[in-house]
Amino acid sequence: MKKVLILGGTADAVRIAQSMSGNAHVLYSLAGRTREPNLPDCRIHTGGFGGADGLAAYIAENNIDALLDATHPYAATMATNAAAACQKAEIPGAKYLRPAWRAEEADNWIAAKDYEEAARLLSDMGDRVFLSTGSQNLAAFAIQKDKFFLIRAVEPPETIPFDIYSLFLARGPFERSGETMLLSKYDIQVVVSKNSGGPLAAKLLAARDRKTPVIMIDRPEPPEGDLIESEEGVIDWLAGT
Repeated sequence: MKKVLILGGTADAVRIAQSMSGNAHVLYSLAGRTREPNLPDCRIHTGGFGGADGLAAYIAENNIDALLDATHPYAATMATNAAAACQKAEIPGAKYLRPAWRAEEADNWIAAKDYEEAARLLSDMGDRVFLSTGSQNLAAFAIQKDKFFLIRAVEPPETIPFDIYSLFLARGPFERSGETMLLSKYDIQVVVSKNSGGPLAAKLLAARDRKTPVIMIDRPEPPEGDLIESEEGVIDWLAGT
């Protein structure tokens, strides 16, 4: 039976690890930033590897046959290191990347190529912002000194660079009705989101219902190599490696 290393840390990764357990020996890795992460029932590795070279060494030491990168679509450094490590170790690797969200006619989405552009776009928009991008990259939005930020994250940020804000700690998934109440309670005038993909997030449905504009931050380009868009596709990929 093949030994597969899954780079995880997402709900998708946990489901994939569980679904693969009958077809492979699964090792599941996560960065370890979240205090109480959801974990699959398999061998767990917590913490970094030391870049592409360190990951390649780990692959060799543990006799890994294949690697699936199922980290968040915005974990660009990890994706790059994973692809490079697979080349160094000469094993098959793939990136799991669920399809991106696409706006419909009823949506008011404004594209931003990165966090810095998203922050600049806020200058000409509402003063009450739902910053639903997690606890990372808050510093990019510090240029907006006079705006209120509602920050939602799983873990408390190390620092919050805003004068006017409210921190809301919660782990999804969230319901459409609850997100609508949240936007109403804080009188949110603009939502900032990453394009995580998959089923459309409840916050975006709530923004659509309230006709609230959304600044949607583009995904980083994935590294070259195999891309898998469905959990079923992962099993097919594993069978073909």
